[in-house]
Amino acid sequence: MRLKMLTGLSGPLFNLAPGDEHDFEADEAERLKAAGYAVDAEPEVKAPAKKKGKADVVSDNDSGSGIDGAGQS
Repeated sequence: MRLKMLTGLSGPLFNLAPGDEHDFEADEAERLKAAGYAVDAEPEVKAPAKKKGKADVVSDNDSGSGIDGAGQS
């Protein structure tokens, strides 16, 4: 269970400051919450991935896209 620490807590496996988030086993998490050391952490909200769209390309006959690439065909 992921908790957000309200106080500092350290042990042989971790050193946590107020505001740190850490995963604890369920029984340890309940004990820490009951003692006022931690609260449930907010679930991470992931921003939707930005989709890469195609570039807006506008071309015409004079855009330099001729056979030799210099605008002359």
